[in-house]
Amino acid sequence: MTLTRRILFATAIAALSAGAWAQTYPSKAIRLVVPFPPGGGTDIIAREISTKLTTTLGWAIVVDNKPGAGGNLGVDAAAKSPADGYTLVLGQTSNLAINPTLYGKLPYDPFKDLVPVSMVATAPLVLVVPAASPFKTVADVVNAAKAKPGEINFASPGNGTVAHLTGELFQKAAGVKLQHVPYKGSNQALTDLMGGQVQTFMSSVPTALAHIKSGKLRAIAVTSAKRVGDLPQVPTIGESGYKGFDAATWFGVLAPAGTPKEIVAKLNAEINKVLKAPDVQKRIDDEGGEAVGTTPEQFAQLMKDDFVRWGKVVKESGAKVD
Repeated sequence: MTLTRRILFATAIAALSAGAWAQTYPSKAIRLVVPFPPGGGTDIIAREISTKLTTTLGWAIVVDNKPGAGGNLGVDAAAKSPADGYTLVLGQTSNLAINPTLYGKLPYDPFKDLVPVSMVATAPLVLVVPAASPFKTVADVVNAAKAKPGEINFASPGNGTVAHLTGELFQKAAGVKLQHVPYKGSNQALTDLMGGQVQTFMSSVPTALAHIKSGKLRAIAVTSAKRVGDLPQVPTIGESGYKGFDAATWFGVLAPAGTPKEIVAKLNAEINKVLKAPDVQKRIDDEGGEAVGTTPEQFAQLMKDDFVRWGKVVKESGAKVD
């Protein structure tokens, strides 16, 4: 047998083996790494998808919360796992598209060390103020900021978060300067907002939703291109005079680079089926998000596009974490 034939034969055998492996996959429990603590939006989405895959297909999926360093620890752990389809990670905009520019050095490269499987959800943000605030519209905030440059502030869950950078995009669109007040998470920011220590807060919808519905906070505008189902009365920033404004965070499943394409394709197909289930869509909608499935290629392109988009905002804002 010539060298060329031996190479072709080996390639054919490898392809057959990969195909057979995909047919029997999964034959053991799959670990889904969540790079944030239990109870947050990423965790809720991960558990909803995992539960549905378990009940419909009989797959065993273990959600593994690995918080720390803005999601970097969990993503890194997944990226360095064996590329056999039995370790996945639910990443999001911050740790896949923003952190590569925000952090001086990351232990992983989201574009080289991971392979996209499917986007699973998007969630807009909402600009909120205390119930007693004089601000009732985006125009109120903008007019006050123009009258008192740098004196009107906005809180965020932290430097370089999607909320912070969305606030930066808003300032640029409106031509105003707000004073950024970064917190270490949303809980204290919400407490201070309701206590009047800060004037506005750029929050994820799930984080602020209960306080909005209880009347403790007033929602000024959402950051997505269209209104949010749970807040139908709240206009978008685009509707408030800044046409084309659209900012949201997204969530997606990824696997370690080198995971067989057949496994990625099987995961993509089953995850997308789950995302079309009415109960899954309702659960994610109840949390202020929207279930959205994609092909691996579409998800990869989204990551690249948002890396460029948010990277520019990071540099212009001067945000940096070492």
